[in-house]
Amino acid sequence: MVVNNPNNWHWVDKNCLAWSKEYFDEKLTNLEVEDGDSKVKIANVSSVEGDVDVSQRKGKVLSLFDVRIVLTFKGSNGNVDDINGSITIPELAYDSTSDGLVFDISVYNETSGNSSITDLIKGKLIPELRKKLMQFGPDLIEVNSKDIQLEADKVTSTYTKANLTQGRKSESNSEHKHESKVASSANLSPAQQTKSQSTVPKYNTTTLHLEPTFNTSAEQIYITLLDASRIAAWTRSPPEIESFPPKQGSLYRFFGGAVSGKILKLVPNERIVELWRLQDWKEGHYAELDMQLIQSSGETKVVVKFSGIPIGEEERVRDNFEDMYIRSIKITFGFGAVL
Repeated sequence: MVVNNPNNWHWVDKNCLAWSKEYFDEKLTNLEVEDGDSKVKIANVSSVEGDVDVSQRKGKVLSLFDVRIVLTFKGSNGNVDDINGSITIPELAYDSTSDGLVFDISVYNETSGNSSITDLIKGKLIPELRKKLMQFGPDLIEVNSKDIQLEADKVTSTYTKANLTQGRKSESNSEHKHESKVASSANLSPAQQTKSQSTVPKYNTTTLHLEPTFNTSAEQIYITLLDASRIAAWTRSPPEIESFPPKQGSLYRFFGGAVSGKILKLVPNERIVELWRLQDWKEGHYAELDMQLIQSSGETKVVVKFSGIPIGEEERVRDNFEDMYIRSIKITFGFGAVL
């Protein structure tokens, strides 16, 4: 609730990007459709990037948003039981129309046996996604206006009171959710509560999703990302990392310490999960870098997902990763065209 904004007169802004990620997680994850022996569902919201703001002045609540959303899906049909891919919505903006939304579908390891899943996605899943996405704007204002605007009974100005947004959810619903959350927290053990408190991020954070393709095998990409001699070649500096293959739980430092982290999980030639940070981030704050290696005939797609990137650092992380990782690896080892 706004503390010092008499009669809702002043301009108040709220950054809602982190809230938006949670919103899309809740509304889109596990959304499922089927047709005969084919079915597909949204597995997770891989990335939400862009700007989302709710503003209030003179009793009027406005929203301005422009985001890029990446979803991953899982599906099956009569031929293949495990079909994976992504759906990218390049732009969802405050002035978007349902018909104007664009959906880019990518099926990993696409073959004649699994390509039919795109017909199900286009025919049944995308219409459901359109409905969910077009509800985002109204829900954004309804929920977040509570934090930046005084209630009507606390406003004495006839002008600003008349501008108050109508149709907001009742306070009892909000209180009920809060009470439920408190009750759930009360059921945690002291150790669980301490862990929950200690994992609160030092930043408001967001996610980043990339899908670079390399003209080589998954094994070669796996080695290139983890072997000290190869890392030295594409980073142009001596790395600090255990001899290949490094152990899970081991630490690393690249680019003279500009990038550092900890290896969390390794699945040979398939997946690398790391804690990852830039040197000037707040002490103790790490993003998680999850790289899934998907090999097809003659090339390997690396599905890159960053989570926990400080808001405002998205473009910097994207540019650095595309230039200092992807582009450098391609140039150094000839693993693909450089754009």
